[in-house]
Amino acid sequence: MRRALGVVGVAFLIHLIPLFLPRNMPEQELAIARVTPNVQQRVAVLVPLKGNEKATGAELREAAELLLEGAPAEARELVDEADRREPGAVETQLLRARICQVERMDRCVQETLERAARMAPDDARPDLLRAELSERSGNLPAALEAIAQAQSKQPQDTAVSLRYARLLSVTARHDEAEAILRGLEPRLSPRDWLLQMGMLRTRAGQDREARAFFARAVGEEPQSALAHYHLGMSHFQLGDMDAAEEELRTADRLDVSNPDPLAALCALQVRAARLEDARITRMDLERRFQDRPELIRSACRMDR
Repeated sequence: MRRALGVVGVAFLIHLIPLFLPRNMPEQELAIARVTPNVQQRVAVLVPLKGNEKATGAELREAAELLLEGAPAEARELVDEADRREPGAVETQLLRARICQVERMDRCVQETLERAARMAPDDARPDLLRAELSERSGNLPAALEAIAQAQSKQPQDTAVSLRYARLLSVTARHDEAEAILRGLEPRLSPRDWLLQMGMLRTRAGQDREARAFFARAVGEEPQSALAHYHLGMSHFQLGDMDAAEEELRTADRLDVSNPDPLAALCALQVRAARLEDARITRMDLERRFQDRPELIRSACRMDR
């Protein structure tokens, strides 16, 4: 036992050595910050990079990213320095806009995104970020306008077109969304195209048509956990709880690392007043996903 403890102690000391060695390379500070969960400890490691002349704009931006949630003011200081060292970098402006959003500085967000668009008029990234931030704040018309601009700049980008179609359907412009999806069929796998069409039908309130698309997606790829998940949810929408449970449990078996199918099943069992079944599902979630307590509590609330 003493020998084992000694080996563990030596290994621990070896891992501590880099913390006490002289450091002046930005990548060393970034490596330490990446494995440091506490934001204030990250601040102590990363803020001095402002004065390190070896730090590149990209390294300063990464440092700011690591401080974005929890220390936005310090992140802004690092972005200012990145801007000084690499003037004209669109990436710096995009990160600044995200920091302004965290700090609830709407005018700063607007002005920064406008600056980024002027710097790179053919770059869709400022429009994509504007769409993301607008949607997050609930401003769907602004989000749709921004994603339309992005799509006009990158018409061959499948991911951008999918985002455009989704926002169109969210704003009840289902026919326009379907036209885009029909055009994307050659660029998507059969399963993915069928899933997109099913989700479009779900948003349009056409639950039977949605279920038919999801069932076809399962037929195209029986080992797809995502297809079984959507099919299970559509079964529930149509009142077939037993079929919903079967599909969600299949999705869980196909991807045991993802808690979403079981969390959805627990929520559906609560809604269907199958409380004993929900308790059993919750115990399974707690046993397998101890690191996701908030998700489990939200999905399995019995007081709704």
